[in-house]
Amino acid sequence: MKKEKAAYKEGIVSIFVNVGLFFLKLWAGIVSGSIALTADAWHTLSDSISSIIVIIGAKLSSKKADTKHPFGHGRWEPISSIFIGVLLAIIAYDFMKESIIQFNAKESANFGLIAIIVTIVSIIVKEGLAQYAFYLARKTGNSTVRADGWHHRTDALSSVVVLVGIFLKDFFWWIDSVLGIIIALLIFYAVYEIVKEAINKLLGEEPPEELIEKFKEIISSVSKDDVFPHHFHLHHYVTHQELTFHIKLKDEHDIVSGHLIATNIEDKIYDELQIMTTIHIEPVSYKHRFD
Repeated sequence: MKKEKAAYKEGIVSIFVNVGLFFLKLWAGIVSGSIALTADAWHTLSDSISSIIVIIGAKLSSKKADTKHPFGHGRWEPISSIFIGVLLAIIAYDFMKESIIQFNAKESANFGLIAIIVTIVSIIVKEGLAQYAFYLARKTGNSTVRADGWHHRTDALSSVVVLVGIFLKDFFWWIDSVLGIIIALLIFYAVYEIVKEAINKLLGEEPPEELIEKFKEIISSVSKDDVFPHHFHLHHYVTHQELTFHIKLKDEHDIVSGHLIATNIEDKIYDELQIMTTIHIEPVSYKHRFD
């Protein structure tokens, strides 16, 4: 399944399910007077907004490379994930603020059977959506779909917290306010995970050690000469990856022979790992500022 198709499927299913859950939870929150349950409802609606971002991001990232964007448009995917993270952060801040205000006013919620039923339904449905999103993300490697899955997961966890609070309401008047704060903290954690992954993809980074060792194995298998690779950087463009590194060659190599060695290495890396590679060649006697 292609990344774009997976994002469309997950996004459309999420929008319809979340809008239905939003009205159900909002009604239960208004009836019970619970900030935690009402906040949970708006959290659910925000899932629909994030799913729209998923669909738009998938459409933009699927565009082919052009003269202005020679590396393609794949980075719209992590950018979309950051949009989702910002949206979640705004929602979490609002929940935190409202919960503190309610706590200071010493207000409590009046949970009933309706709130229990609606909360249990929400937990089951939202975790189901999360598992569906994670399944599509594993199949396609789509980070935006994975981010949306975390959005569903945090909503399911916040509903679990609300359910616990419902059963403790007779013992602690402040339970609804504290639950609102806990839900906000859960959402902030999801924001951290989503944004961290997206930023790591946008920034050039050193490949993990096991991948560097794989590159060195490929280099050794291609060249009979002594080749000293260093200064590895891996750039994620979502639809593909670009690798850059330096190699030191013996001083007697001319431009043609050095170019041939570098080209053979680049071709081999692409054949085995499907990573586009650019190699900077240096004479072994040269002292580079980054050595």
